[in-house]
Amino acid sequence: MTTAAPISTRALDHPARVEIRLEGVLHALSDPMRLRVVRQLAGCEPGLDGLSCSQIDLPVTKSTSTHHFRVLRESGVIQQIYRGTAKLNGLRRDDLDALFPGLLDTILTAATAQAERTSAP
Repeated sequence: MTTAAPISTRALDHPARVEIRLEGVLHALSDPMRLRVVRQLAGCEPGLDGLSCSQIDLPVTKSTSTHHFRVLRESGVIQQIYRGTAKLNGLRRDDLDALFPGLLDTILTAATAQAERTSAP
């Protein structure tokens, strides 16, 4: 008899949609590393649960990476869920688009143009 891997009961705190504040989102997106995370998550295929932290390559220490993910989660930009021992990250696009129509797309477009202009990932 085979048993499935247990689903983690660990839950992370996320702000409810009504608690997401524009200044928090803008602060979270003002850091180049956090913007890099959001750009990678925005490029994920629809229907995926997200990317694990280890799938997102950041040129920083693990503790700094953890800090960036926490700022993004606490501001309401991303959602994190545990799948086994992996923490999956997904963009809260529906919430952000409902609260701040066009903001995320505008920022992603500008970030892509800047990356192309400066040849930065």
